Amino acid sequence: TFTAWCNSHLRKAGTQIENIEEDFRDGLKLMLLLEVISGERLAKPERGKMRVHKISNVNKALDFIASKGVKLVSIGAEEIVDGNVKMTLGMIWTIILRFAIQDISVEETSAKEGLLLWCQRKTAPYKNVNIQNFHISWKDGLGFCALIHRHRPELIDYGKLRKDDPLTNLNTAFDVAEKYLDIPKMLDAEDIVGTARPDEKAIMTYVSSFYHAFSGAQKAETAANRICKVLAVNQENEQLMEDYEKLASDLLEWIRRTIPWLENRAPENTMQAMQQKLEDFRDYRRLHKPPKVQEKCQLEINFNTLQTKLRLSNRPAFMPSEGKMVSDINNAWGGLEQAEKGYEEWLLNEIRRLERLDHLAEKFRQKASIHESWTDGKEAMLQQKDYETATLSEIKALLKKHEAFESDLAAHQDRVEQIAAIAQELNELDYYDSPSVNARCQKICDQWDNLGALTQKRREALERTEKLLETIDQLYLEYAKRAAPFNNWMEGAMEDLQDTFIVHTIEEIQGLTTAHEQFKATLPDADKERQAILGIHNEVSKIVQTYHVNMAGTNPYTTITPHEINGKWEHVRQLVPRRDQALMEEHARQQQNERLRKQFGAQANVIGPWIQTKMEEIGRISIEMHGTLEDQLNHLRQYEKSIVNYKPKIDQLEGDHQQIQEALIFDNKHTNYTMEHIRVGWEQLLTTIARTINEVENQILTRDAKGISQEQMNEFRASFNHFDRDHSGTLGPEEFKACLISLGYDIGNDAQGEAEFARIMSIVDPNRMGVVTFQAFIDFMSRETADTDTADQVMASFKILAGDKNYITVDELRRELPPDQAEYCIARMAPYNGRDAVPGALDYMSFSTALYGESDL
Repeated sequence: TFTAWCNSHLRKAGTQIENIEEDFRDGLKLMLLLEVISGERLAKPERGKMRVHKISNVNKALDFIASKGVKLVSIGAEEIVDGNVKMTLGMIWTIILRFAIQDISVEETSAKEGLLLWCQRKTAPYKNVNIQNFHISWKDGLGFCALIHRHRPELIDYGKLRKDDPLTNLNTAFDVAEKYLDIPKMLDAEDIVGTARPDEKAIMTYVSSFYHAFSGAQKAETAANRICKVLAVNQENEQLMEDYEKLASDLLEWIRRTIPWLENRAPENTMQAMQQKLEDFRDYRRLHKPPKVQEKCQLEINFNTLQTKLRLSNRPAFMPSEGKMVSDINNAWGGLEQAEKGYEEWLLNEIRRLERLDHLAEKFRQKASIHESWTDGKEAMLQQKDYETATLSEIKALLKKHEAFESDLAAHQDRVEQIAAIAQELNELDYYDSPSVNARCQKICDQWDNLGALTQKRREALERTEKLLETIDQLYLEYAKRAAPFNNWMEGAMEDLQDTFIVHTIEEIQGLTTAHEQFKATLPDADKERQAILGIHNEVSKIVQTYHVNMAGTNPYTTITPHEINGKWEHVRQLVPRRDQALMEEHARQQQNERLRKQFGAQANVIGPWIQTKMEEIGRISIEMHGTLEDQLNHLRQYEKSIVNYKPKIDQLEGDHQQIQEALIFDNKHTNYTMEHIRVGWEQLLTTIARTINEVENQILTRDAKGISQEQMNEFRASFNHFDRDHSGTLGPEEFKACLISLGYDIGNDAQGEAEFARIMSIVDPNRMGVVTFQAFIDFMSRETADTDTADQVMASFKILAGDKNYITVDELRRELPPDQAEYCIARMAPYNGRDAVPGALDYMSFSTALYGESDL
């Protein structure tokens, strides 16, 4: 095999060899072989026959091989001159590797792997061919036949070959290769078939000859690969753009539908209905909004990744549809959060208002009922004409009775004013049942005015008659005067003891408890007054019995009887322990509310600072440089995992917050953190770690695509961080200029320097935001020297596929490119209109420039 390979090159110089170890001993044909395969001239050979001359020639050949970067291990000129077969064959294999195989590279693989990959690709469509190595994969001869048929199908009828006839297959391939491809027979078919494992070096040497013979076709394949790569990038970018547009549209539509719901301030009439609104809002915050937060974060990450890929592939930046920029999403999101805040505040205020209204309405009904009960029958009583037929003593009694009634009437004036005041407050607070309240209040006030007029009229009638009457028993009068205020006091006490209350703090309930204790302290004195009043009545009874006065057993001055006084007194005594129990239960409820406040405050005071600390730590991680970008990425992902694992604590705090709201607790002195603060902080934390991870991923994309070393990336990061003194993650124009100067950019303060800096700023800050991000900085630093595909390179690749024509045909595209990418080109290429055009010719030049944004597809 090696002899045949050498002769395939030496015959170009008009000579051949018969025996490698003998014919190369003098070094002359060895030097000639190297000149032929390298195309270079070696040093002048020695023509003498002496051993020293031969050694000199071989050394010149070995020196030339070494100058081509080949390491010759244990191969010396003396062994070659002495005819050492092993050393000579090793030297020839080294020459074959360097000049026939080393330059073979497919997809940046090694020479051997590249040659194997080339064989696999070329024979992939052929049945019964599976090239996995350079020995047994070639024994049946079908691999050699497939290589020839793939490039020169007219030379071999591949369909007639059989896998079980390896000798015929091998000889067919060797004969055709020698006759039509100028590839000498380097292998023996019988040796290959009769050997369990053919010689790998021999197979590689022979196969490399096929590779070089078909180099022209390989050139077309390389061009096709470049085009496929560029088209794949374009197709992927278009899909990313469509995905962004859809996600942005969906998110904006959700925000558009949600904001009117949050801005709806239509109040409900009942506490239950408002509580349901609050529960719906909680479901929105817990279940509906979090996925949208993730979608918004993912949208920004996808946008940044897409822009990075477009920059790396030398494409123009992606401009979303009008109204779908990331800034538009952020503005809409800001409006959503503003509506959220206003909606929750409105809900809580409405609940407080309804709670106050329910309390006032109940208080109104209670006071109105008590007053209506008292006024029942009073108008009929005042309209009686009993004084017309009464005796003198009865008239005086009626007059005194009327005075007592006026005293009672005056005592009720305060209650009527309270009823009117409560009705007014219910109107001002927009109570839903205000019409019925107003009607009842108006009826009470009208009745009260009528009572006043009737009272005045009756007094005038009694006073006119009084002159004709004598004084009645003063004892009854004293009883009446003392009984009336005491009776009124008891009614007031009963009213106060049954009065409903609403409190929000322990201090408020303690105030009510203190007032109640003070009231209980007055009971002994009240009981003494009761005994005194009853004593007066008893004294009257004694006088009646003693003097046999016909009083019919009743007090003519008042309707308040001792039995009534005792009954009301007993009722007051029964109401006192009930009030004690109500105050104790409310005190317990307020203690439970205080426990809920402390429980929430304790957790919030831990979670709030924890979130702030994590935000600061993420900021430091994004600034500091420890290890490779992959190390930083793994560190950030572990960090993200630890943050996500903290979510149950947030959920627990949400549960405590729900208990607080359900208990109608509206303030908490034990913490400065509200649930809204914690929610916003948590969402910002998740978004920040996701954005930081995306930034490092984009740095890795940039580094790998642009060929930036880790040391260069660290140097860029260190320079950027040095001038990012406020740790904002961005540089202002002056900071950015100082950073460029520190990296060796010559940007002077003259007009030329200002123009150059303006050009750079237009690259790194195309939207004129006034700041430069680290990603834009990295893109700029790598773009100046990076080797990226260009429109000219793609155009040159198409020209190769088109056979140097200015146009390309549909058949050529479908023959040279994969089906999906071929159809992609056919659908987008414009017809070619040049003078040399043929029917169906396509313009690959305008298509190539359109791929890079220099024209429109």
